[in-house]
Amino acid sequence: MQSHSRGHLVYAARGVLSVHTERGTSIVPANRVAWTPAGFTHYHRAHGNTDMRILFLPASLARLVPAHPAVFTVSDLAREILLNLTGPRNYDPALPAYDRAARARVHRVLVDELHEAQEQPLHLPEPQDDRLQALAQLLYDDPADNTPLAELGRTIGASPRTLSRLLHNELGMTFYEWRTQLRIHQALILLADGHTTTHVAHACGWSNPSTFITAFTTLLGTTPGRYQTNPRHPT
Repeated sequence: MQSHSRGHLVYAARGVLSVHTERGTSIVPANRVAWTPAGFTHYHRAHGNTDMRILFLPASLARLVPAHPAVFTVSDLAREILLNLTGPRNYDPALPAYDRAARARVHRVLVDELHEAQEQPLHLPEPQDDRLQALAQLLYDDPADNTPLAELGRTIGASPRTLSRLLHNELGMTFYEWRTQLRIHQALILLADGHTTTHVAHACGWSNPSTFITAFTTLLGTTPGRYQTNPRHPT
């Protein structure tokens, strides 16, 4: 889905979404909601059995949320508002529809909830340098590859010092941080497809499940097993 529309929220009531903009890719599991302001070309991709909800904010409220793409932790209240504002009452003529004033009030409560929420991005920035793009392609093709940066650099014709400098200057990350983020992105997709923690750990380059669980928990705040069992409320 590609759009130049006014700002909107996208939420996975079930499953995992990835949101791609010119700034990179954000993974949006079922305990988070993504905001994309007007003017950002983007597309969404669903992974696994996903129930995607999209809610457009009126301009008067859109100005109260960040002017950049963002991912927020979704509270229980925000989740229920999102589900109601995108649920059957909005398209089923047999059900009573929200009147305009009620919808405006509920929209405002949702924006207030987003104000209280912390930005919790699982963001993988998009490199611009040709050498970093080549490095990224190697990692996307095989996230389980544990080849050191120096050897990967020889493959693409760049020194590890140059690649480390580019990663710091362009993406604000070390190679280890970048590769870990990329692997966590892939892990969320595999978990959404129903793969076991052990399979996901090895498929994404961790030597054993315990090290994967530690890395996953650090970024997501919950274990892979708990997330997979109840992604809506994983804590």
